[in-house]
Amino acid sequence: MRLRDCFSRTYAQARDRFSEAARAAGLATVPFAHPTHRGVQDEELAMDVVWAGPREASQMVLLTSGVHGAEGFCGAGAQVAILDDALLLQDCADAGVGLLLVHAVNPYGFSWLRRVNEDNVDLNRNFMDFTAALPYNAGYAELAPLLLPDAWPPSEEVETALSNAVAARGMRWYQAAISAGQYHDPAGMFYGGRVASWSNYTLRRILARYGAGRASLRWIDLHTGLGPWGYGERIHMGPGDADALARTRAVWGEEVTSMEDGTSVSAPLHGLVWHAVPDTLAGIDYAGIALEFGTLPMPDVLRALRGDHWLHRHPDADNTQRALIRDAMWQAFYGDADDWRENVVEQTKAAVRAAIAGAFPAGGGAQPGRAS
Repeated sequence: MRLRDCFSRTYAQARDRFSEAARAAGLATVPFAHPTHRGVQDEELAMDVVWAGPREASQMVLLTSGVHGAEGFCGAGAQVAILDDALLLQDCADAGVGLLLVHAVNPYGFSWLRRVNEDNVDLNRNFMDFTAALPYNAGYAELAPLLLPDAWPPSEEVETALSNAVAARGMRWYQAAISAGQYHDPAGMFYGGRVASWSNYTLRRILARYGAGRASLRWIDLHTGLGPWGYGERIHMGPGDADALARTRAVWGEEVTSMEDGTSVSAPLHGLVWHAVPDTLAGIDYAGIALEFGTLPMPDVLRALRGDHWLHRHPDADNTQRALIRDAMWQAFYGDADDWRENVVEQTKAAVRAAIAGAFPAGGGAQPGRAS
């Protein structure tokens, strides 16, 4: 398959290509259909799963796409390219490692070109203990009137006020204030929700179904929107302690960055998807990364997100404005160029190979798994 043909322009096309690539590789696709919502073309929405490798494998590598819906075009393309790579799949089988591909964790956002789900929830802020008190993001509350003004595009006065706030506090403060997650404004940006979403529940079901009884899990979660063009930053995705970071670097190298120590392009965040692992697969040997591919400069990406959330609040916006906002979202989260796609596929395959090589727990051999 040509590299360009691995990538798609719509969720429906991406889903078809994922299923076709799995079928061509002799693998089955298992759909987890969304029970209540449809896509922008009235298509079925689903989280689709493909297992490659020995069913009884004690070690599992997980590759997820579309946790942030609009970022799914990147992840889906990489997953199709991996399914089309017979040598990589054979290497996985020869190593005795199971490879689990989960396509479109957030199918609604993927189809509707939104980062969030059907309830305006950012899934990568939704994996919280909702029985406990939720954190209050004072920085976001302060900036919200400037981030989402009544009119779009924002007035010069609004943008000047926002620029002054950023200049006074710094870009790092600004990024953390708006992206860390907030739990008080359901119509706002980076809203983590107040209950576990359908995607949250379904991803846990998949982890339990395919991961129970296995010895280790290596997770790569594909994202876009932060960092230099086409560069895939390997960001530690797990507990913030030094031992956990060391385990991750033992698999993916010393270049792995951390949100906690300031080495990552990402600010520290609440409610990340990896929290599903200790909740669902207690005691499994785990290491994970978010593989974050850069697109546009951060201010442009944030402005695209602001426009999308403004549109969510103003569904009566005219078609011209709607088209401009959607185009900005497309450009912010997908690098529509051959060099970008090549970088995505090459670096994703390299991360998968590293995960396969580092799948076995340090100091331990294979342990018996059970069929999924």
